[in-house]
This record gives sequence, structure tokens and C-alpha cells, in this order.
Amino acid sequence: MNIYAIRAIYQFELERTWRTLMQSIASPVISTSLYFVVFGSAIGSRMIEIDGISYGAFIVPGLIMLALLTESISNAAFGIYMPKFSGTIYEILSAPISYVEIVIGYVGAAATKSIILGLLILATARFFVSFEIAHPLWMIIFLVLTAVTFSLFGFIIGIWADGFEKLQIIPLMIITPLTFLGGSFYSISMLPPLWQKITLFNPVVYLISGFRWSFYDVADVNVAISVGMTLVFLVICLTVVWWVFKTGARLKS
Repeated sequence: MNIYAIRAIYQFELERTWRTLMQSIASPVISTSLYFVVFGSAIGSRMIEIDGISYGAFIVPGLIMLALLTESISNAAFGIYMPKFSGTIYEILSAPISYVEIVIGYVGAAATKSIILGLLILATARFFVSFEIAHPLWMIIFLVLTAVTFSLFGFIIGIWADGFEKLQIIPLMIITPLTFLGGSFYSISMLPPLWQKITLFNPVVYLISGFRWSFYDVADVNVAISVGMTLVFLVICLTVVWWVFKTGARLKS
């Protein structure tokens, strides 16, 4: 394992974040804070509790997951797309480092940035609502597992994209709507029976449900299923990345 190569890629990607601090960190935190103000304070104060939890506290896990998913994908996609765009990807591919080390460097940096952002939003939420974390260890596990999984997904998108506009298509047109419809702002038990069944086809439901369980010990679906679905998606992403580097698709052509 070439630790120096991994560290070089990892540090380069993190330093890019510090150079664009307002865009990478401050902007998502401020945007999520506005959700807390509007939904948590203004609207939440007029709503009944959900599963014995105040509405402002109930949406905290969903808002963190919303930011985590979108930022994980965007960070990883942009990180690998820029070397493709500038042509420096060929220098990386010809360097004495393995594909595994390349993936660890880029995906590790993207996941780290997303985890930092998630923890910052968690700390910011304390200024707006009061909440407790029932299972802190499981909260960290869900946070890390989701960040790594969707950073891998973003890495795949960055390899697939052949233009800047394609980098935003899936996060904006697919992931964000699925997150909003996945129980970020409500419990799926509040939906009519038919829509409850339809919603279970949304993979984001399992992520948000498991993450919310780590906070309040309540979940829309079984926690074991939430963990299992996340691991399945992780394996799928790893398989696709392996195939991409094996065939050179979108990398060497």
C-alpha cells in the first residue's frame, strides 16, 4: 500500500476545500440553518409531536442526511472530474499507484469533508432545537457509512460525466427529491397505506430511518434492514468502481 500516494491525493483534495471554505462548508451550513429557522421554529412550533418528538428535533437527522448525501456526491464527483477535465488523470493513472489507492485518496477526502459538514450541522442544530442522541456510536457509524457509500457513488458520477452540467444532474434531479420524499420532514407512517408501500422503494428512506433511530430510538423501518440496504448499495458502488478501472471505461477513452 502506497501511503504517500494516498496522503498526497487526500491532502490535495482537503486543501481545495479550505481554499473554497465559503462554498464547501459555510454555504451548506447556512442553508441548513434556514431550514431549522423555517421548519423547526416557524412551522414546527405550530405542529404536533411526531412519535413523541418535537417537530424541530424530528427533522434534524433528515436535514443532516440531506446535506450529507448531496455533499458526498458533489465532492467526490468534482474531485475526480477535474483531473479528467484538465488531462492530469493520465499522470495519475501512469503513476506507480494502484487503483485501490486512487479510490481511497479521492473517496476518503470526499467522505471526510462530508462527515465534517454533518458534524457542523449537528452542532448548529443545537442553537435552534433541543435534542438528545440515544445511540451516539450508531449515529457515527451511520454517518461514516453513508458518507463513504455516497462518496463512492459521486466518484462514479465524476467518471461518467463528460461535462460540468452532468455533475449536477443526479444530485439535483434524483438524490435531492428522493431525500425530500424519503421522510426528511415527516414519518412515512403519516402517509396513506398505498403511499407507505410505494415509499419503501425509495432507498433513501432506509438511510434516514436508521439515522433517525440512532437519535431518538424510533424508526419507520427495521434498523437491521437500514444497515443492510446501505451495505448493499456500498457493495454495488464498489463493484462498479472495480469494473470501471478494470475496463478503463470513461477513464482511458
